[in-house]
Amino acid sequence: METVAIFVDVQNIYYTTKQCFSRHFDYGRFWTEVTRDRQVVKATAFAIDRDDEKQRLFQNILRAIGFEVKLKPFIRRNDGSTKGDWDVGIALDILDCAPHADVVVLASGDGDFDLLVQKIREQHRVSVEVYGVAELTARSLIQAASKFLPITDRLLLAANKA
Repeated sequence: METVAIFVDVQNIYYTTKQCFSRHFDYGRFWTEVTRDRQVVKATAFAIDRDDEKQRLFQNILRAIGFEVKLKPFIRRNDGSTKGDWDVGIALDILDCAPHADVVVLASGDGDFDLLVQKIREQHRVSVEVYGVAELTARSLIQAASKFLPITDRLLLAANKA
């Protein structure tokens, strides 16, 4: 059986699906799709902790689906700017896990991951499937992936649930 490691950039998926579709991503359907006939070796959702009850409920749903949830605090600087970025953490986890999986699934449209995707494909001969909102996913990331799977209606919650 093929092994899969799944990594989700929660903030990127949230904001791109909201911007493009005004709807939320269906993590349950995504899980079913990416794990079909595959053994999961790792599944991590990277999120920002805003210390909010609604977010805690959402994080518990992710855990119930099968994800490990990694949280980083939301930081508001004195000048009003904010910080909350998991790019380095996601990259390190993918680099650690790539030798132990046949397929790496990355849900993000962030072009900063293009070099990482190229590196693990070449160095570890792993297939990389990228899920993202087509209109908001970096062209370089799409090109680096073994396979790009656009987020469409099939992976979105119904409009009345959003």
